[in-house]
Amino acid sequence: MAGAEWSGDMLDRPEMVEAWSAQLRSALTGYVDYVARIRRDAEAMWAENPPPEYGSFEAWWRHHKVSAPFAQLQEHLEEAAKLTFRLEARYRRNYHEIPDKRQATAQAKQLAQHAAALPEAERAGRERPRPAQPREPHPAGRDGGGGDFMDLIRREGNGRRPA
Repeated sequence: MAGAEWSGDMLDRPEMVEAWSAQLRSALTGYVDYVARIRRDAEAMWAENPPPEYGSFEAWWRHHKVSAPFAQLQEHLEEAAKLTFRLEARYRRNYHEIPDKRQATAQAKQLAQHAAALPEAERAGRERPRPAQPREPHPAGRDGGGGDFMDLIRREGNGRRPA
């Protein structure tokens, strides 16, 4: 794979994991086919052409010792290819489906708590309170007589009240 360098955070979306596991499965299937082809050829060779210096039992024994590891390799590679489906499903479930369900449950629970906290009048369908409007500036501040907070304090300290 020439191009972008691999990093684990590339598997952060289900479609990325799906593509990666499909690519891994394809590579493993290629190796399964390769080992199966070698195994088939080795078994055919030993069955049809046993070395003349070996007796029938020794030829069978050596054939078994050579071909059995190929069979085991093939089984392990096939099992690894099957495990890619489990990897993909677990990733999707554990990192996306379960957290989404938990979040939806938490939101529903929070909405239920808010609904239970509403006054009886609001639940009956009466008018809900309007959202708070921003306050208008103090009248003294609009006509130039107010000023800032410290000016108001000074005026009150001098006995003058703002109008």
